[in-house]
Amino acid sequence: MKRISILGSTGSIGTSALEIIRMHPGRFRPVALAGARNIDLLLAQINEFKPEIAVVYGQAEASELEKRLPGNSLTKILWGDEGYETAASYPSAELVLLAIVGAAGLKPALAAIKAGKRIALANKETLVMAGELVMKLADENGVEIFPVDSEHSAVFQSMSGQRQEDLAKIILTASGGPFRAKPINEFSSIKPEDALKHPNWSMGSKITIDSATLMNKGLEVIEACRLFGLPPEKIEVVVHPQSIIHSMAVYRDGSVISQMGVPDMKAAIAYAFSYPERMDIGLPAPDFSSIGSLTFEKPDIKRFPCLALAYEALYTGGTMPAVLNAANEVAVSLFLEGRIGFTGIPGLVEKTMKLHSPVKFPQLDDIFQADSWARRIAGEQHTD
Repeated sequence: MKRISILGSTGSIGTSALEIIRMHPGRFRPVALAGARNIDLLLAQINEFKPEIAVVYGQAEASELEKRLPGNSLTKILWGDEGYETAASYPSAELVLLAIVGAAGLKPALAAIKAGKRIALANKETLVMAGELVMKLADENGVEIFPVDSEHSAVFQSMSGQRQEDLAKIILTASGGPFRAKPINEFSSIKPEDALKHPNWSMGSKITIDSATLMNKGLEVIEACRLFGLPPEKIEVVVHPQSIIHSMAVYRDGSVISQMGVPDMKAAIAYAFSYPERMDIGLPAPDFSSIGSLTFEKPDIKRFPCLALAYEALYTGGTMPAVLNAANEVAVSLFLEGRIGFTGIPGLVEKTMKLHSPVKFPQLDDIFQADSWARRIAGEQHTD
């Protein structure tokens, strides 16, 4: 039985992972669950799976959870950064699923790597902020990182059995989000409830907004460069509205290998859990006759400037990707709170990036400082 630590157990990735564990109860056991502030759901997960430890955001949440636990519960409750890092490096865990949203995932990722854990990575910000340092540390500690983003899992699968030196480029597909065909002059009227209606995928609110702005794809470009050791010019993005081809690997002889499937994150999660085996998780193959056609188009940078900003940050390098990510997290939060408009998201990110003087070869302290600086500056730049 494989023992798993799930950080982000109450989010969309975490709950999908637990669905897979329910399907294969004798194969996996969650020994650590971390769920931030969703006490009701985390309590239900603790009662069902009986992990050895559970982690929440703060001391108040920890106290509330402890009060509501049954008297015979053996689950130890932890909280804060120390709690998350303990869950990530938990001695009995063989695999750590990092499904925390945002920059908060970096410290637990580092803790898991230093503890020598195999990692199923669903937190793209870890590699956006500090990809070169993280991959170097993973290599030094002999740690395998299995991508859980559907696009990076697709590339990983498409490269399986192939020689790295034969790879010409990779193509990341994007659905285009809910506003792919919306006139650009109507973008200023977009409300949070409109942006949260993704046409294909069921995801958390932050990543759904990132998908609507195409920032999610920009972050994935940066992640792909770090994960697969490729320069930016070897990462292409194409809009594929049907979300059936999850990404592709192009080889120097002109051959293209893709991974296809229905748009459901359980496939990528299960593959990371069971690699190199594939498990039955109840997902059907796409019904190609009913789909009819698969279409592709170039992303419209004028419509979605966040993608161009991500490439700019990647080419600049150093601490700039961390600034891009932090400013975007602030901007998305402000948009969801109704304090800036949809077009204010790329505007706020761009303003923050222009004010930053990047450290070319950063250490971890430089990256954390850049993250804090960008959050402060982005907060100061916006106007209600």
